[in-house]
Order: sequence, then C-alpha cells, then structure tokens
Amino acid sequence: MKKFWALCLLLAVGTSAFGQTGEPAPAENAPEQSFAVVNLSVCNMRRTPDFDAEMISQALLGTPVHVLAFDKWYQIQSPDTYKGWVHPEGIHLMTRDEYHAWNAAEKVVVTALFGIAYSKPSTSSDPVSDLTGGDRVKFKGLVNWFYEVEFPDGRIGYIPRNIASKESVWRENLRTDTEAILATARSMTGFPYIWAGMSPKGMDCSGYVRAVLFMHDIIIPRDAGPQSRTGKRIAHPDDFVPGDLIFFGKRDPLGVKDRVSHVGIYLGDKQFIHCAGIVKVGSFDPESPLYDEFNTGRMLYASRILPFIDKEEGLNTTKTNPYYAE
Repeated sequence: MKKFWALCLLLAVGTSAFGQTGEPAPAENAPEQSFAVVNLSVCNMRRTPDFDAEMISQALLGTPVHVLAFDKWYQIQSPDTYKGWVHPEGIHLMTRDEYHAWNAAEKVVVTALFGIAYSKPSTSSDPVSDLTGGDRVKFKGLVNWFYEVEFPDGRIGYIPRNIASKESVWRENLRTDTEAILATARSMTGFPYIWAGMSPKGMDCSGYVRAVLFMHDIIIPRDAGPQSRTGKRIAHPDDFVPGDLIFFGKRDPLGVKDRVSHVGIYLGDKQFIHCAGIVKVGSFDPESPLYDEFNTGRMLYASRILPFIDKEEGLNTTKTNPYYAE
C-alpha cells in the first residue's frame, strides 16, 4: 500500500518537485512521501531497480534519504548526494513531519563494528536485526544492560550497551583527531573488499575510507575521484602527514586531469592502509617487507581533509549535513 501511495504522489507532482538534475526541491515544496530513512543495517544501492543490477553504494541503518523516483524499487539520494535504487524493504517512507521527528530524536549509535539488536533485553532472545558500525536507531530507554530502541519502521529492539552509545553521550566523547581515526582504520585490517561496499561487512577502497571517517561522524564524498577534489592537495610524499588521503591512478601526460582509481589513508613512515582484496597496510619504502611496488608506481598525490571538515562543500558531519537537519 505504501508503494501505491508513494507512486501516486510522485506522479501527481510530476517534475515540479524535482529539478532537471534530479535534485530534491527545497523542503517546503517537497511531496509528503519524498522522505525516507534506511531500515536495514546496510542497504544496498543499485544502478537500476533490480537485484541483478550492479551495486553502486550502500547506506546505513538510520540514514535519512530523499526519494527521487519509484519503479517497483525506490531511487534514493543519500546524504553524500549519491543516487541509487533500493528495494522497498531497505527504507521506510515518512512524511516530512515524521522525517524531521526522526532527525530530532535522541539516537543510539552503534560504536562496535558488528552487533545484534535483540527482541528482548537478553542475548538469548531472537534477533530483530544485525547491526554494523555507524548504524543509528531511535533511543527509547534503558532496560538493564540494554538500550531499548526503535527502528524506522517501528520495530522495537534491544541493543547491548557495550556495543553502542546514546548519541548525545557519544558526541561529548567523540574524537576526530588523527590518532583516533587511524586506530579505527587499523581495526578493520583483514576485512574483505566488496565492490561498492561501505560498511565493516565489506568495502571497496573509497567505501573503506568513507566507513572509517563516518565512525567519527565525518561525511565525505562517496567515490575516490570526488574525494580527491576535497581538502588541500599535497603533491610531494615528503609532505604527507598521518591522516592524509592518498590517491592512486594514472597520471595525465598532458597534466590536465589525472585518472584517480584508488585511495588509502596515510599512516606515516611511508606506510598507508587501504582496501584492495582486503584491508591491509602497504609501504612506499622498497626496503620494507610491506613494500607495495604496484601502488607506489601509480601514486598521484594526497589530500589533507581533516582541517576542512564543515569548512568546505562535501566535507561535513551529521550535525551539519542538510539531510540530518531537524
């Protein structure tokens, strides 16, 4: 039924609610059902509305999104402005008021890399959902050693308090310094590469960088190319500092536009961590046992982004990104 009414609304507004580029119109002109919140621990976004279609990105539980179109599946746009098609089970449609109420509500943030929400405040009860790092659900209360939470579709679950935190407390203790970010990056060592993945369950190279930073409430562009165009470019390896994003690819012989195809995070001492097959550490030093000759040969430059969060378009947080606005 919700799919039928969403389709009716989208047909009724035609192109008036969206610009020619497919961007959502200003909120005051948006149709009631052009809002939704991700309802799965990790929601796959596909190029076309079909399970056989290429996966192009993902969005995490609790993420507010805009609905752009409907064709049995929903085309959504996520807070990093990425667009893709998701199965109806992946999101929960909301009115404007419901969407704003969700954004304004106290949340519980999953701080562990993996977890389970249970049907009762007991780990021996049936699961309601799996969880992954960065997921957010509505806080309902405390029951013994569990958070009582509400999912976007109204399901109630119980999350062990040792794998999550109330968002207000989490923000008070949130660290966005280089040391903390690199510790998160290393905590995913050995995790698998999955094309278009963007969670600890599996990531591509840019999805890995995106997932690491989102654990620290930092939102950056989805793909390596746009990521490379943010922050301050650092041309020479001698000037790289820990936390810089390092970009790899094919250099343009004319010096006009290099082709960026890979990204990692600089650790210092000529080492970097990246996702290629698995998350692993490589080195630019030929004398190191971690020497990565292939990526050393195609290293382009670095970008320093941390000083520019909330100061440059495309680099923000859930406190400042407009999709999370109350």
